[in-house]
Amino acid sequence: MNRYFIYLTYQGTRYCGWQRQPNGLSVQQCLEEALSLVLRQELPVVGAGRTDAGVHARMMAAHFDHAGQIADLVRLTDQLNRILPEDIAVNKIVAVTENAHARFDAVSRTYKYYMTEKKNPFDREWVCRMPLHKMDFDGMNEACKALFDYSDFTSFSKLHTDVKTNDCRIEEAGWEREGDLWVFTIRADRFLRNMVRAIVGTLWCVGRGKATVEDFRRIIEAKDRCKAGMSVPAKGLALTDITYPDHLFLRT
Repeated sequence: MNRYFIYLTYQGTRYCGWQRQPNGLSVQQCLEEALSLVLRQELPVVGAGRTDAGVHARMMAAHFDHAGQIADLVRLTDQLNRILPEDIAVNKIVAVTENAHARFDAVSRTYKYYMTEKKNPFDREWVCRMPLHKMDFDGMNEACKALFDYSDFTSFSKLHTDVKTNDCRIEEAGWEREGDLWVFTIRADRFLRNMVRAIVGTLWCVGRGKATVEDFRRIIEAKDRCKAGMSVPAKGLALTDITYPDHLFLRT
């Protein structure tokens, strides 16, 4: 069997998330159906992770296996894009080693959360609009520094998940102004379900003066989701990058 990584972009607004669900349309389902149609066999794909309902991906990775060697990956990319819905696009397909795994071999993942207070019809599907004139972004960035001091993020995890550990290593976290937008960037080796949206919601409490930086630390230490803030709307969140070791990729 030959293994391939497929990189894609999607707007998650109308999907129940990345993963197949019994009662909703998922990105994984659309991709698997398109691949199976073009390559004429059932081809399950394994994603680098799960994005929740309504969350977008500017860059998602997945892998699939094929019995034969695919000679023209550029042509396959074009064929898939002709079949896939307008809100899903394949960027490229690359050959990888037979044991390369889109989920377990990922070194880091990066998410961004986009906020603005300006009404803009062109970004209404992927930016969270809210009043920001009283938001203390300096205080929120100070609270972000606390994230580097901990590894157990149970307080920001969706309850009753099937993961074996809630430990993550956060490598980057902070807010920056980009024109009319405020953007929160966070990079880690892995993320728990709902983790980024819960972190942003708790940072909002700091930004609005409802919690201090020390409160933020105590929330992390409590390891209790009920102590943290609300989960912010999914529409502002996007997976933007996934990195892998170079040795996984075959030279063609």
